[in-house]
Amino acid sequence: MLLRNVRPVPLLPGRQPVADPVDLDLPGVGEPAQVLDADGAWAVPGLWDAHVHLGQWTLVQSRLDTSAADSVEDVLAAVRSRLTQRLGHPVIGFGHRPTAWPTGPTTAALDAVTDTPVVLVAGDAHHGWLNSSAQRILGLPLRDEVVSEDEWFAVYARLGDVFGSERVAPGDYAATLGRAAALGVTGVVDFEFGEGPGAWIDRWSAGADLLRVRTATYASGLADVLAEGWRTGDVLDRGGRLMVGPLKIISDGSLNTGTAWCCEPYAGAPALPYGEPNLEADELQDLLARAHAGGLEAAVHAIGDRAVEAALDAFAATGARGSVEHAQLVRRDDVRRMRALGVRASVQPAHLLDDRDPTEQQWPGRGGRCFALRWMRDAGVQLAFGSDAPVSPLDPWLAMAAAVHRSADEREGWHPEQSLTATEALAASVDGVGDLATARDVVLLGDDPLRFDTGPEAAAHLRSMRGQVLATYVDGRGVYVA
Repeated sequence: MLLRNVRPVPLLPGRQPVADPVDLDLPGVGEPAQVLDADGAWAVPGLWDAHVHLGQWTLVQSRLDTSAADSVEDVLAAVRSRLTQRLGHPVIGFGHRPTAWPTGPTTAALDAVTDTPVVLVAGDAHHGWLNSSAQRILGLPLRDEVVSEDEWFAVYARLGDVFGSERVAPGDYAATLGRAAALGVTGVVDFEFGEGPGAWIDRWSAGADLLRVRTATYASGLADVLAEGWRTGDVLDRGGRLMVGPLKIISDGSLNTGTAWCCEPYAGAPALPYGEPNLEADELQDLLARAHAGGLEAAVHAIGDRAVEAALDAFAATGARGSVEHAQLVRRDDVRRMRALGVRASVQPAHLLDDRDPTEQQWPGRGGRCFALRWMRDAGVQLAFGSDAPVSPLDPWLAMAAAVHRSADEREGWHPEQSLTATEALAASVDGVGDLATARDVVLLGDDPLRFDTGPEAAAHLRSMRGQVLATYVDGRGVYVA
């Protein structure tokens, strides 16, 4: 693509923006080159979401929203309302975060409302709150508490098969990708539960081929991927936009369920004082070794600092390549180890907006080591930003704003010493592209996203860029034009 009359936005700190619009010849796959007059628009490389559950994010649009609930009673009221709106239909919800509720969720509370199946997915996706009817339909042993971690993930992956309303068609995926393109997103790394490259090959040929997609697999599908000979980076379509991604491993839980594996205990007297690992050390190392031998990178979910340490131990022991996903609570020595091992930090900055208060409650005194973006940047760790949608919205501008000014309300930024500049946040959102001249994808903007570089003004301006996306191009093809 030949871009005329465009203002490239610099991605490197200290690089000055061009004073006047220029012409820019971008690499592409087609001949002859498409010529586009940008009419003085600002341009950045295509934005990426490095961690998304695309099917779940698509389904959230139709699920009962429980994210604003402050108590069990709030959720029960929402369930009653949904039952009157959709008589006889199962209730599938998403978003509740019960950490600070006066009382915790129980099966009995839902059973007192209805025997229609109810499945409520936690806002961090690490547990499900189900009534007895739903537990029986899903083949679970009856219990009065939530279903969490590995047991829950197996159920989560089956919701589409059990409840027909939970199936996502290729057209639904295409619509979701279209909404992402309107925000300037040109690529995603899809970590959808229970899926892998085969599922994406099918939906790609059925029309869900708008953006670039790297599709991950889980341990349950690893043998099939290895049998196919697929390696991370292998192209699965003719245009080179659908690619094999990493092996995803969930090595610990989350803050809000009290299962993130930590070096120090949670506050109070929880059932699991330190959280817990989902895998023993030898199991984690075995998965990384198999992936590495087969040419796959590994993406290891690790939220607690003990889980981050264990993940890095496994990378060091196996020579595997890849990323630590989330890296929410870290020790500084482990940040340095990440750099030495060449392990990326795939972080979702918008999570800190939700987790600020629960962190101070459950991990008192450790907030300065949460979402330690400045430590990582200064240590030379490669940062890759994402959303973990539906846990946070698929919105790269929100992620960048959270990284710059760590606050979602009128309060000062939470541990501002860990903030990034707007330039650094943008650089962590473009899949490692260092210069627009080398980008295959481009986003045209109606304003300079780096008009402000630090503080609340920069964050507010970044959020305003949602409405400033003029056009999004993938390999010269306009996938969104305002």
